[in-house]
Amino acid sequence: MSQEVETAGFGRRLAALVVDWGASSLITRAFVSQHTASQSFFQLLVFFVEVSILTGLTGASFGQHLLRLRVVDETTGGAVTPLRVLARTAMICVVLPAIFMNHGRGYHEILTHTRVIRLPRLGN
Repeated sequence: MSQEVETAGFGRRLAALVVDWGASSLITRAFVSQHTASQSFFQLLVFFVEVSILTGLTGASFGQHLLRLRVVDETTGGAVTPLRVLARTAMICVVLPAIFMNHGRGYHEILTHTRVIRLPRLGN
């Protein structure tokens, strides 16, 4: 990458994931009245759609935007292709990154050649 950027730490990543999961939960509860297996499935589906669409279009999910994180191509630092965004999000949904971490990066990032970076503070 042309300029040195800071890889996002585990705490920020986890906080963004919690925000995204919470938002998915609220959206699901608005449409599914009872807690059932179908509610869990729909919550995961809402999470997958939200993270995939926002990451594909803007480079970050809702939670990542709030925490000033971006998903970038590990080589160029640019946007990630839609297919890699979908693959990356699918791996998050099967909890691959939470189980396997390698030097601060989840295997979902290593396999899709992506990286989550921390944006500089405003005014820097």
